[in-house]
Amino acid sequence: MNKETHPADDLSTVDLAELVDHIRHRAEQLGFQQLGITDTDLQTAEHHLHSWLAENHHGEMEYMDRHGLKRSRPGDLIPGTTRVISVRMDYLPHEARSAVDLLKKDKKAYVSRYALGRDYHKLLRSRLQKLAQYIQSRIDGYHYRVFTDSAPVLEKALAEKAGLGWIGKHSNLINRQAGSWFFLGEIYTDLPLPIDAVAEEHCGDCQACIEICPTRAIIAPYQVDARLCISYLTIEYQGIIDEELRPLLGNRIYGCDDCQLCCPWNRFARVSEESDYQPRHELDDISLLALFNWTESDFMKKMEGSAIRRIGYISWQRNLAIALGNAEYDPMILTTLEAKLKSACELVSEHISWAIEQQITRKNVKSNLVGK
Repeated sequence: MNKETHPADDLSTVDLAELVDHIRHRAEQLGFQQLGITDTDLQTAEHHLHSWLAENHHGEMEYMDRHGLKRSRPGDLIPGTTRVISVRMDYLPHEARSAVDLLKKDKKAYVSRYALGRDYHKLLRSRLQKLAQYIQSRIDGYHYRVFTDSAPVLEKALAEKAGLGWIGKHSNLINRQAGSWFFLGEIYTDLPLPIDAVAEEHCGDCQACIEICPTRAIIAPYQVDARLCISYLTIEYQGIIDEELRPLLGNRIYGCDDCQLCCPWNRFARVSEESDYQPRHELDDISLLALFNWTESDFMKKMEGSAIRRIGYISWQRNLAIALGNAEYDPMILTTLEAKLKSACELVSEHISWAIEQQITRKNVKSNLVGK
């Protein structure tokens, strides 16, 4: 934890409830929509995590199992931690075209709404750091550590305990007044702040997210098999995607929002005014072919500062090849795929070859229909 001395109040003289009010106000000034505080007891979440890992539902995300109990025991990760300050920040871009309509346009690319703009990690971490420093300016002997999806932290479980929302059947956090289109961040601290009430669950009998999932990755309420999840397949997974899953990806080239798009609580979602979260390079309305024609240099340059860049050019081309294979027959698509096949690496060529087969099949079907 960071430790600095400031001309601040001694803990014994501080009204902690009043301090929390000041912290919430400062968090709002920094652009956070909500702040909650919880203790470090995550026994229920720990059991759920270990069961999920035992079933190998994490796929090749070995980092989920790498740190042992540190993920579910904040005090083991950062000794001295007794409280976690959890915050959320809306990210839904107001300039983004209708996501549902975009999924129906098979020659357009669908990118998960959170990745349309700049990578959120730097912005969120910077704001959290400012919040932590504000607290440090008000109280002496305060220790902290800031996290933004940057360490083994069970952020959704912590946010739920801090009252920011409940974990829905799709495993995302849902807020009754704001839906689920938001990022989370945490401050681990040793300050004995009063904690907030755990959020109540409000999914009820709704099964919308389970029913809409294209690959049936939500195998049961609150249980997601990442190996079937389109977000995992297009972002985390670096290998050859099973042929039976490829048609189900549709035009989704980076992530999948279906379970959020159908959630009735997202009728309360609010758009973000943060400029960093607004779409860049027309990613909210761009053709698959335009993206497929990017060179590796184009990809690296245009995706600088984007979360998308971390998947690398090979996975990017793989995902686009699958999406082009799922599109309606177009001679330009077929020509482009055949040209790309000549220089593609083995992994990408596997998916391009499949896409070519799909395009040829649709071409033949179309010709037969015209012939009749």
